[in-house]
Amino acid sequence: MTTPSRAAGVSARASGAVARVPAPLLFVVSGLTLYVGAAVAVGLFDSIGAPAVGWWRIVLSALVLLAWRRPWRRRWTRRQLAWAAAFGVALSAMNVVFYVGIDHLPLGVAVALEFCGPVAVAAITGRGWAERGAILVAAGGVVLLAGVTLESDLPRQDVIVGLAAIGAAAVCWAGYIVLGKRVAGAGAGLDSLAVGMAAGALVFAPVFGHTVDDVVLDPRMLLFLLVVAVCSSVVPYVLDQVVLRRVGTAAFSVLTALLPATAVVVGAVVLRQIPTWPELAGLALVSGAIAMTARARV
Repeated sequence: MTTPSRAAGVSARASGAVARVPAPLLFVVSGLTLYVGAAVAVGLFDSIGAPAVGWWRIVLSALVLLAWRRPWRRRWTRRQLAWAAAFGVALSAMNVVFYVGIDHLPLGVAVALEFCGPVAVAAITGRGWAERGAILVAAGGVVLLAGVTLESDLPRQDVIVGLAAIGAAAVCWAGYIVLGKRVAGAGAGLDSLAVGMAAGALVFAPVFGHTVDDVVLDPRMLLFLLVVAVCSSVVPYVLDQVVLRRVGTAAFSVLTALLPATAVVVGAVVLRQIPTWPELAGLALVSGAIAMTARARV
């Protein structure tokens, strides 16, 4: 039987091990799990719809985090609960509209366009010349990775809906970064994440609650949705909270430039979408942006 003191020691050692991992490497792990989950989610869109898959991702993630963290044991002020709820609503909205976007646009293109949100945050909160330069380098890499053109073979309606959804996701992502930093700085990051996801799930329940019977009565679908939740929400957002406690919002925003790169990797391995030379050049630019900020900020 494990004693409480021994369990605490194991937890402390695990936390110490994570603290020694460089922030860019944590983002690699976060990005890989995030987009593996997205690849699984795409296969569920025809069953209950892309927005509903995004909501279920939040619902199941909230249940996992609530069972793990049990945030009701902590004393909360109204202000803390309000910030956590706002954070969770922004996060939930980002998930819902992002899934609408990748239902109409290629994954790599959608991820690169969504990056406009973090770029805006970095441009506003950044201070040093190296950091500002890194934002420009990262933005150039994102453009190359996206390869976006309005003259693509996609139906015009899909392009319009996809661009609108990803634009909304970019705004929500900017809010997620700003609110996430405030939540993480309060010292209750993971507990606030659990509370926030629960709040976000409840806010959107009147819209997507009608899918409950379809999901609960289909164990296979429920299992796949749980995989999506763990891979695309629990693991990445827990790592986000760890990193946000160690870096500023500008550095965090530039570090998210790794996400388009990992999306290309997942696309190549899982979806057999081999990157082109412009995409490889974009990966090099993104890596350069990370190198420019890592030593000074992380």
